[in-house]
Amino acid sequence: MADIKYYDVILKPVITEKSMNAMAEKKYTFLVHPEANKSQVKEAVEKMFEGTKVAKVNTMNNDGKVKRRGMTLGNTAKYKKAIVQLTADSKDIEIFEGL
Repeated sequence: MADIKYYDVILKPVITEKSMNAMAEKKYTFLVHPEANKSQVKEAVEKMFEGTKVAKVNTMNNDGKVKRRGMTLGNTAKYKKAIVQLTADSKDIEIFEGL
C-alpha cells in the first residue's frame, strides 16, 4: 500500500440532491482515494478545513458499472465514497456554502 498524504485522500466533493439534503445534519460526502481508510479521511478533513471536528466517517466502495459499446463490454471506473459527520460545535465546510 502506498503512503497516502492527507492532501491526496479527498479527491472531490459529491454534489447531488441527496448529499445536499444531508448537509442540514452536518454530513458531507466526498470521493476519496480508493486505498484510504476512515482514520485517514478523518485526518484529511480536519487538516484541510480549519475548525472542523469529525464525529464519524462512513465509507463505501462502489464497483464500476458494466457498459456496452456495440458488441464489446467494459466497466466504468470503481470509486470510494466517504460520508463525514461533523460534531455539533464544529464549523461548516466552506466549499459547500451557497450551493
